Amino acid sequence: MCNLYRMTKGTAEVASLFAVEGDLTANYGAEVYPGYPGLVVAEGRVRAMTWGFPLVLKGKQGQPLKPKPVTNARTDKLDTPFWRDSFARRRCLIPVSQWAEPRGAAGRMMRSWYGLPDQDLFAVAGLWRSTAEWADCYTLVMTESCLEMDQVHDRMPVILRRDDWAQWTEGGFEEALALCRTWPGPLTADHTNGRWVDDAPMAEQPGLL
Repeated sequence: MCNLYRMTKGTAEVASLFAVEGDLTANYGAEVYPGYPGLVVAEGRVRAMTWGFPLVLKGKQGQPLKPKPVTNARTDKLDTPFWRDSFARRRCLIPVSQWAEPRGAAGRMMRSWYGLPDQDLFAVAGLWRSTAEWADCYTLVMTESCLEMDQVHDRMPVILRRDDWAQWTEGGFEEALALCRTWPGPLTADHTNGRWVDDAPMAEQPGLL
Protein backbone atom coordinates (compact mmCIF):
# COMPACT_ATOMS: atom_id res chain seq x y z
CA MET A 1 0.00 0.00 0.00
CA CYS A 2 1.08 3.57 -0.58
CA ASN A 3 2.07 5.25 2.69
CA LEU A 4 4.28 8.03 1.33
CA TYR A 5 4.04 10.34 -1.64
CA ARG A 6 5.39 13.65 -2.90
CA MET A 7 3.45 16.72 -3.99
CA THR A 8 5.98 19.39 -4.89
CA LYS A 9 3.75 22.15 -6.31
CA GLY A 10 2.26 25.15 -4.55
CA THR A 11 -1.44 25.55 -3.85
CA ALA A 12 -1.91 28.25 -6.49
CA GLU A 13 -0.30 26.08 -9.19
CA VAL A 14 -2.45 23.10 -8.22
CA ALA A 15 -5.61 25.23 -8.25
CA SER A 16 -4.73 26.54 -11.72
CA LEU A 17 -4.08 23.06 -13.12
CA PHE A 18 -7.37 21.69 -11.78
CA ALA A 19 -9.28 24.90 -12.58
CA VAL A 20 -10.64 25.28 -9.04
CA GLU A 21 -10.42 27.79 -6.21
CA GLY A 22 -7.42 27.41 -3.91
CA ASP A 23 -6.93 27.85 -0.18
CA LEU A 24 -3.62 29.72 -0.29
CA THR A 25 -3.22 29.29 3.48
CA ALA A 26 -3.15 25.48 3.22
CA ASN A 27 -0.29 23.91 5.18
CA TYR A 28 1.27 20.67 3.93
CA GLY A 29 4.67 19.11 3.29
CA ALA A 30 6.34 18.28 -0.03
CA GLU A 31 6.45 14.66 1.24
CA VAL A 32 3.13 13.52 2.66
CA TYR A 33 2.94 10.91 5.43
CA PRO A 34 -0.02 9.09 7.04
CA GLY A 35 -1.85 11.23 9.55
CA TYR A 36 -0.43 14.47 8.16
CA PRO A 37 -2.00 17.05 5.81
CA GLY A 38 -1.97 16.84 2.03
CA LEU A 39 -3.76 18.77 -0.70
CA VAL A 40 -7.14 17.53 -1.93
CA VAL A 41 -9.31 18.76 -4.81
CA ALA A 42 -12.96 18.43 -3.72
CA GLU A 43 -16.18 20.38 -4.18
CA GLY A 44 -14.63 22.86 -6.58
CA ARG A 45 -11.61 23.88 -4.52
CA VAL A 46 -8.22 22.68 -3.36
CA ARG A 47 -7.51 22.57 0.37
CA ALA A 48 -5.57 20.62 2.97
CA MET A 49 -7.01 17.53 4.67
CA THR A 50 -5.53 14.85 6.91
CA TRP A 51 -4.29 11.78 5.03
CA GLY A 52 -6.09 8.72 6.35
CA PHE A 53 -9.58 7.84 7.53
CA PRO A 54 -9.47 7.26 11.31
CA LEU A 55 -9.89 3.64 12.36
CA VAL A 56 -10.77 3.50 16.07
CA LEU A 57 -9.92 0.17 17.70
CA LYS A 58 -10.61 -0.95 21.27
CA GLY A 59 -8.25 -2.24 23.94
CA LYS A 60 -8.61 -5.39 26.03
CA GLN A 61 -10.88 -3.57 28.48
CA GLY A 62 -13.06 -2.17 25.73
CA GLN A 63 -11.53 1.29 25.92
CA PRO A 64 -11.06 3.19 22.63
CA LEU A 65 -7.45 3.36 21.47
CA LYS A 66 -5.70 6.11 19.54
CA PRO A 67 -7.11 6.15 15.97
CA LYS A 68 -4.94 4.83 13.15
CA PRO A 69 -5.03 6.42 9.67
CA VAL A 70 -6.30 4.17 6.88
CA THR A 71 -4.56 5.73 3.90
CA ASN A 72 -5.62 3.37 1.10
CA ALA A 73 -8.94 1.95 -0.09
CA ARG A 74 -8.92 -1.21 -2.22
CA THR A 75 -11.07 -1.07 -5.33
CA ASP A 76 -12.63 -4.44 -4.50
CA LYS A 77 -13.69 -3.13 -1.06
CA LEU A 78 -15.34 0.15 -2.10
CA ASP A 79 -18.83 -1.27 -1.53
CA THR A 80 -18.07 -2.29 2.06
CA PRO A 81 -19.46 -0.26 5.01
CA PHE A 82 -16.16 1.49 5.78
CA TRP A 83 -15.94 3.07 2.30
CA ARG A 84 -19.41 2.84 0.71
CA ASP A 85 -20.85 6.22 1.64
CA SER A 86 -17.69 8.13 0.73
CA PHE A 87 -17.36 6.32 -2.59
CA ALA A 88 -20.98 7.04 -3.44
CA ARG A 89 -20.99 10.70 -2.33
CA ARG A 90 -17.49 12.13 -1.72
CA ARG A 91 -14.97 11.27 -4.39
CA CYS A 92 -12.02 13.63 -4.84
CA LEU A 93 -8.76 14.13 -6.74
CA ILE A 94 -5.38 13.90 -5.02
CA PRO A 95 -2.54 15.86 -6.66
CA VAL A 96 0.61 13.69 -6.67
CA SER A 97 4.12 14.14 -8.09
CA GLN A 98 5.47 10.67 -7.15
CA TRP A 99 4.52 7.88 -4.77
CA ALA A 100 6.88 5.59 -2.87
CA GLU A 101 6.93 1.88 -2.08
CA PRO A 102 9.38 -0.06 0.10
CA ARG A 103 11.62 -2.67 -1.48
CA GLY A 104 14.03 -5.19 -0.01
CA ALA A 105 14.15 -7.33 3.10
CA ALA A 106 12.33 -6.41 6.29
CA GLY A 107 14.42 -4.10 8.43
CA ARG A 108 16.55 -3.03 5.43
CA MET A 109 13.86 -1.69 3.12
CA MET A 110 14.67 1.19 0.79
CA ARG A 111 12.47 3.64 -1.07
CA SER A 112 11.39 3.25 -4.68
CA TRP A 113 9.69 6.29 -6.18
CA TYR A 114 7.20 5.98 -9.06
CA GLY A 115 5.73 8.65 -11.31
CA LEU A 116 4.63 9.47 -14.84
CA PRO A 117 7.05 10.42 -17.63
CA ASP A 118 7.06 14.15 -18.41
CA GLN A 119 4.42 14.85 -15.74
CA ASP A 120 5.50 16.33 -12.43
CA LEU A 121 1.90 16.50 -11.24
CA PHE A 122 -1.00 14.13 -11.89
CA ALA A 123 -4.28 13.11 -10.24
CA VAL A 124 -4.90 10.01 -8.13
CA ALA A 125 -8.44 8.88 -7.31
CA GLY A 126 -9.42 9.60 -3.72
CA LEU A 127 -12.26 9.60 -1.21
CA TRP A 128 -12.89 12.05 1.62
CA ARG A 129 -15.18 12.58 4.59
CA SER A 130 -15.54 14.68 7.73
CA THR A 131 -14.59 13.01 11.01
CA ALA A 132 -14.86 13.78 14.70
CA GLU A 133 -11.23 12.75 15.23
CA TRP A 134 -9.31 14.70 12.56
CA ALA A 135 -11.88 16.94 10.81
CA ASP A 136 -11.79 16.42 7.01
CA CYS A 137 -9.74 13.39 5.92
CA TYR A 138 -8.95 11.61 2.66
CA THR A 139 -7.66 8.30 1.36
CA LEU A 140 -6.13 7.08 -1.90
CA VAL A 141 -7.88 4.43 -4.01
CA MET A 142 -5.68 1.46 -4.91
CA THR A 143 -5.94 -1.14 -7.66
CA GLU A 144 -3.79 -3.99 -9.03
CA SER A 145 -0.25 -2.93 -9.88
CA CYS A 146 1.26 -2.91 -13.36
CA LEU A 147 4.18 -5.05 -14.54
CA GLU A 148 6.67 -2.23 -13.93
CA MET A 149 6.16 -2.40 -10.17
CA ASP A 150 4.61 -5.78 -9.43
CA GLN A 151 7.87 -7.08 -7.89
CA VAL A 152 7.70 -4.27 -5.32
CA HIS A 153 3.97 -4.24 -4.55
CA ASP A 154 0.83 -5.90 -5.87
CA ARG A 155 -1.19 -2.66 -5.74
CA MET A 156 -0.78 0.89 -7.00
CA PRO A 157 -2.79 4.12 -6.87
CA VAL A 158 -5.61 4.61 -9.37
CA ILE A 159 -4.17 7.28 -11.69
CA LEU A 160 -6.78 9.32 -13.57
CA ARG A 161 -6.37 10.89 -17.00
CA ARG A 162 -7.41 14.51 -17.20
CA ASP A 163 -10.38 13.53 -19.38
CA ASP A 164 -11.61 11.26 -16.56
CA TRP A 165 -11.49 13.75 -13.70
CA ALA A 166 -15.12 14.83 -14.06
CA GLN A 167 -16.36 11.25 -14.40
CA TRP A 168 -14.58 10.32 -11.17
CA THR A 169 -15.90 13.23 -9.10
CA GLU A 170 -19.38 13.60 -10.64
CA GLY A 171 -20.28 10.25 -12.22
CA GLY A 172 -22.47 7.55 -10.77
CA PHE A 173 -21.29 4.55 -8.77
CA GLU A 174 -20.68 2.29 -11.77
CA GLU A 175 -19.14 5.10 -13.85
CA ALA A 176 -16.59 5.80 -11.13
CA LEU A 177 -15.94 2.12 -10.53
CA ALA A 178 -15.09 1.69 -14.22
CA LEU A 179 -12.15 4.08 -13.73
CA CYS A 180 -10.61 1.94 -10.97
CA ARG A 181 -8.16 0.19 -13.25
CA THR A 182 -4.43 -0.36 -13.56
CA TRP A 183 -2.58 2.48 -15.26
CA PRO A 184 -1.90 1.33 -18.86
CA GLY A 185 0.95 3.74 -19.66
CA PRO A 186 4.65 3.79 -18.73
CA LEU A 187 5.96 4.76 -15.31
CA THR A 188 9.21 6.26 -14.14
CA ALA A 189 11.02 4.40 -11.36
CA ASP A 190 13.72 5.74 -9.06
CA HIS A 191 15.09 2.92 -6.88
CA THR A 192 16.96 4.90 -4.23
CA ASN A 193 19.18 3.84 -1.37
CA GLY A 194 17.12 5.91 1.04
CA ARG A 195 15.87 3.91 4.00
CA TRP A 196 12.11 3.34 4.10
CA VAL A 197 11.96 3.98 7.85
CA ASP A 198 14.09 6.88 9.02
CA ASP A 199 13.45 10.03 11.04
CA ALA A 200 10.34 10.89 9.01
CA PRO A 201 6.97 10.78 10.85
CA MET A 202 5.71 7.44 9.50
CA ALA A 203 2.51 6.72 11.42
CA GLU A 204 1.61 3.21 12.56
CA GLN A 205 -0.73 1.71 9.99
CA PRO A 206 -3.64 -0.71 10.02
CA GLY A 207 -4.06 -3.16 7.16
CA LEU A 208 -5.27 -2.12 3.73
CA LEU A 209 -9.08 -1.94 3.81
